[in-house]
Amino acid sequence: MSTPSAPSATATASTAPSPPARLGTTLLVIVTAYLMVGVDSTVVNVALPDIQRGLHFSRTGLSWVLNAYTLAFGGLLLLGGRVGDVLGRRRTLTTGVLLFAVSSLLGGLAVDGGWLLAARALQGLGAALIAPSTLALITTNFPDGPRRHHALSVYSAMAGIGGSAGLVLGGMLTSWASWRWALLINVPIGAALALALPRFVTETPRHAGRFDLAGALTGTAGTTSLVYAFIRVSEAGWSDTRALLGFSAAAALLAGFVLVESRADQPVMPLRLLGDRNRAGAYASILLLPAGMFGAFYFLSLVCQQALRYSPLRAGFAFLPMTLVMFTAVRLVPRLLARFGVKPVLLTGMTLVTVACGWLWRLGPGDGYATGLLGPLMLLGLGTGLSFMPLNATILSAVEPREAGAASGLLQTLQWLGGTVGLSVLVTVYGTATRHTTGAPGAVLVHGSARAFGVGALLTVAALAVAATVLTGRRSD
Repeated sequence: MSTPSAPSATATASTAPSPPARLGTTLLVIVTAYLMVGVDSTVVNVALPDIQRGLHFSRTGLSWVLNAYTLAFGGLLLLGGRVGDVLGRRRTLTTGVLLFAVSSLLGGLAVDGGWLLAARALQGLGAALIAPSTLALITTNFPDGPRRHHALSVYSAMAGIGGSAGLVLGGMLTSWASWRWALLINVPIGAALALALPRFVTETPRHAGRFDLAGALTGTAGTTSLVYAFIRVSEAGWSDTRALLGFSAAAALLAGFVLVESRADQPVMPLRLLGDRNRAGAYASILLLPAGMFGAFYFLSLVCQQALRYSPLRAGFAFLPMTLVMFTAVRLVPRLLARFGVKPVLLTGMTLVTVACGWLWRLGPGDGYATGLLGPLMLLGLGTGLSFMPLNATILSAVEPREAGAASGLLQTLQWLGGTVGLSVLVTVYGTATRHTTGAPGAVLVHGSARAFGVGALLTVAALAVAATVLTGRRSD
């Protein structure tokens, strides 16, 4: 299906320099849209015990409340980026915001587990339209160099703060109202954004092209099969027939995805984006790093409430030190990049994340918040703040405007796919470690979580090794 290019007047308007005040307002609207997605990625974490009791999920099945969202999000991000390139990124962003708000309303009204999972998957579709459009709009509105680094630092701050602030907000809403408000809060925010976007954000030129539906479908089906197989292993063991079939289907589908993309005239994932060594290394790192650390939020939320007996509100505020440290670090990153370059800043951040995951590996039933959690949480905040903005800048450097959507879509696809598959792997580790463990429920939870943190540390070590050996260390412009 082809779509004609927009009139030349649109292109002229979108490429004309905007005054700083207008750019500031534009950036505010864009990052608020992405903040909504970032908050939603974790806002339900603290509410998980209440959701489990209210809708009768099993412990391992509960992870699908997260996976239903992140699978649809990560699996459709490439297509979402391509939709923005063809139809216009502001239009795509507005559509995504409205879909996200409607699906949040449906999730907040869910009466059973299937209804909630369906709404979460629909949220993921909305997020897949939002995320690449926000990052691509920053790329096309801000020239490469200090202005773009500043915009990316604000964007990275919102992405990181959104995830950790979601934990605090989720605790507040769950304690003061209901877990349902962790979803319903998106409705008024989405409505306000849908009204603001046409007023403050200029539409980008459209590019004639086709939608690579075959690539999007094979990629999404392949990742879904992979995560399902890991969840089955966590519930039934490695000899489970459904798990083995899931792994086989994932291998076939993902191989088919690569074949489709190599032959497509306009692929949803242009393989030429991987031709640059630094960009390819950054893509690999942004896949592996969330795979190791994303599960930390999931398991730490459960440990705080079910082992330390925190209320949802107190559990949310337990993550506040991480949020504050992350915000401080992200604000310093542009200056650190200008002085030291990308590679030293990135390796420092990834090392801190690895140390934090390794520290959590030593978590024991007798550890309290101050002795077992506070230190790792602060290291996670500092390491995350130093890691993601340099990776974003490396990937988006020298990308042609017509491929900005595809490049940002692939970036976020790998980031969320890494988090989703990583969480599935860690849930599998948890299920294997606790299947035959006896004792108090809180002690069993801590034991299994610690084993999951250990595997998470190995994944972050792999990310660190890729960044250290593949990235060339060129200074950031």
